[in-house]
Amino acid sequence: MVDVVRSAVGISRVELAEVTGLTQPSISNIVRDLIADGIVHETGSSDSARGKPRKLLAINPANRFGIGFQLGSESLTCVAADLTGGVIGREVVPLDGDDLTDSLATRFDDFTAALDLPRSRIEGLAIVSPTANPALEGSFPEWDAVRAALADRLGIPVLVENDAAAAALGEFWSRRVSREQSFGSVYLSTGIGAGLVFGGALFRGASFDAGELGHLSIDFDGRPCPCGNRGCVERYSSTTATVAAARANPGLAARLELGGSVSSAYDALALAAVSGDAEAHAVIDAAAGLLNVAVTSMVNLLDLERLILTGPGMAVAGSIYARSLRAHLARTAHARRRHEIVVELSAQPRDAASIGAAALIVQASIAPGHTPDFARHTPSTVRS
Repeated sequence: MVDVVRSAVGISRVELAEVTGLTQPSISNIVRDLIADGIVHETGSSDSARGKPRKLLAINPANRFGIGFQLGSESLTCVAADLTGGVIGREVVPLDGDDLTDSLATRFDDFTAALDLPRSRIEGLAIVSPTANPALEGSFPEWDAVRAALADRLGIPVLVENDAAAAALGEFWSRRVSREQSFGSVYLSTGIGAGLVFGGALFRGASFDAGELGHLSIDFDGRPCPCGNRGCVERYSSTTATVAAARANPGLAARLELGGSVSSAYDALALAAVSGDAEAHAVIDAAAGLLNVAVTSMVNLLDLERLILTGPGMAVAGSIYARSLRAHLARTAHARRRHEIVVELSAQPRDAASIGAAALIVQASIAPGHTPDFARHTPSTVRS
């Protein structure tokens, strides 16, 4: 029921009963408990066709907070969010130190202290990072051990999620998307991922590996991929692949000075593309066109209604990808004559995963049925 209040912004008890199918006495009891817990509050009233105006209910944003950490190759993005998914604090710091657990714990303490957040109102910490490559064992830390050590040290629940899935949940939560919508996001970075939200909950799959859009093949005899497949769209449309395509044009690479890191080279290429550079635009547009093929297959398979384009790769040239995808779906989506497939750009594509991490904690706190493993990752000092 909390998710209904979240998506509605303001809703009366009568409307809650109509939407949920619960009886009025049941609604009254549940709402009374939610108000007592500080999760929901009365925000005003609306006109009623009969009798006195109805009191409206809304999420009480500043009652509790979630903390999200996005682990990059060289930096850590920290975000604090309230119960509506609104960002109340953000910082990016270098990721240093040999002991990851100690570094993350210290950063958590410093970050929350700077925001003056009482530990009693922090519901947990979620850490997000790219999914580990199955062909590269040891490329990511042993998250079970890190998570358990952090939970015991901080005394709060600690979750770990992949960046694309977290970004999807963050967009779903902060945009107040209805749980009735089939919702997804496409996360473009050095890899490509997707996040899927059905019935208000992330779809994670049997091993928390759902949404590997980057490993959907668009050419059965195409470029080999470290995952073992061939023709994975990630080998053609990730920021890494797009920069490689641009660098294959010596004149373009020299003119735009694309010799630095992949991220800096991609941003330079994207900026040139949206600034009218025909060669740069052609490279980005070609990558977008190939990505469209994979995204359309995902839309057709899952009958999605709404898609958000996010991730660092959408920060500068997102308009090119969005325009291209909308046109492609309008021509080729199987359900195009039955319903519109809405394509939108993230408002904060670079921070979407860290915002989503904080939102994951928020959702787990007030709508725990959507995060089945939340209790399992609560430290013993909290469970007892």
